[in-house]
Amino acid sequence: MNSGNAIIVAGTILALAILGSAYMMVTSIDGASNQLANLGGSVSKLQLAAAPAAAPAQPSRRRGPDPAKTYKVDTVGRPTKGPANAAITLVEFSDFQCPFCSRVGPTLKQVREEYPNDVKIVFKHLPLSIHPKAQGAHAAAEAAHQQGKFWEMHDKIFADQRQLTESKYIEYAGEIGLDVDRFKKDMASAEVKKRVAADSAEAARLGVTGTPGFFINGKFVSGAKPFSEFKRIIDGQLKG
Repeated sequence: MNSGNAIIVAGTILALAILGSAYMMVTSIDGASNQLANLGGSVSKLQLAAAPAAAPAQPSRRRGPDPAKTYKVDTVGRPTKGPANAAITLVEFSDFQCPFCSRVGPTLKQVREEYPNDVKIVFKHLPLSIHPKAQGAHAAAEAAHQQGKFWEMHDKIFADQRQLTESKYIEYAGEIGLDVDRFKKDMASAEVKKRVAADSAEAARLGVTGTPGFFINGKFVSGAKPFSEFKRIIDGQLKG
């Protein structure tokens, strides 16, 4: 064998050796990959087996009174508009500092105009803790109620919610013809505070947490709904 042939033979042997090593390496890698895949599958199964069962979905809790129920609301001695023997009693829990309570005023006016003989509206105090000026406003309105001028004071306060101050309430008292000295005494009296607190306590008992909140013949309606919604409920009550 000459040197050229020897070189060719040696090169061929070397190439075959390299190919064999590569094949063995690939085979080893594939085997290792398969083992890792099998191990990963086993771990996943173990994790699934060990994982606690998912807790059943909890039903969402209702906020406020149940609209499907009929509630009894105390209206004795409370400010009222409309005929005493009206078929529909609409009780409003309201907050003088609440912008939504002010916004629903025109809607309630429309209700009175649409049902002058069928609906009476009763006002209940619910000054919320998030409204620091509300307590004073409710005391002023209740003090005016002691002299038979609740609604006049009610309208004055809601007409400008930026002016919720004692000096303004005294100014309003003069404008609507109250005995101002008596008004100031009543506004600070324990009796007025007790009446406001009694309404708030009743709201808590009924589950009313926001304003405005309404009971139409004992059926709860939440928020400043449009007139169409009040009309739908009132018409249903009248037909029922």
